[in-house]
Amino acid sequence: MSRALCPGTYDPVTNGHLDVIERAAAIFDAVVVGVALSPDKGGGPLFGLEERVTFIENALSHLDNVEVRPFDSLLVEFAQETDAKVIIKGLRAVTDFEREFQMAQLNYRLDQSVETMFIMSVPEYAYLSSSAVKEIARHGGSVAGLVPDAVCEALISRLHQSL
Repeated sequence: MSRALCPGTYDPVTNGHLDVIERAAAIFDAVVVGVALSPDKGGGPLFGLEERVTFIENALSHLDNVEVRPFDSLLVEFAQETDAKVIIKGLRAVTDFEREFQMAQLNYRLDQSVETMFIMSVPEYAYLSSSAVKEIARHGGSVAGLVPDAVCEALISRLHQSL
């Protein structure tokens, strides 16, 4: 069985993330979506780990070969734990490539048996990032169509509580 790992912080999950995961699920027998704790990333996530896991589980419930799991370890260790032989990363632009290339090389150094594959973003989501979504929502802009509906509602609720 071919198993891939799609890791990320997913704070919050966007439709671009979901597109990459769905495309990976069409290629591999099984896909594990690894949701990183990432307590230090950008001052800490807006949504808790369980919330992020639940958003993704709900958005991908139509896919039988996708499992969502939280993790707080080195990525290659999590890949070994889940028996994933491939790490899938989505790429939007050259800036993504530089960072992801460096991470892929470091992961290869840690475990040569785990490959990294890149799935290019579709043009519709090439500009989309979790940071941009949070910024738009923080300033009252609509993020409908950029994130699942449940995430859209949660963003509005969460960001208006903190104002």
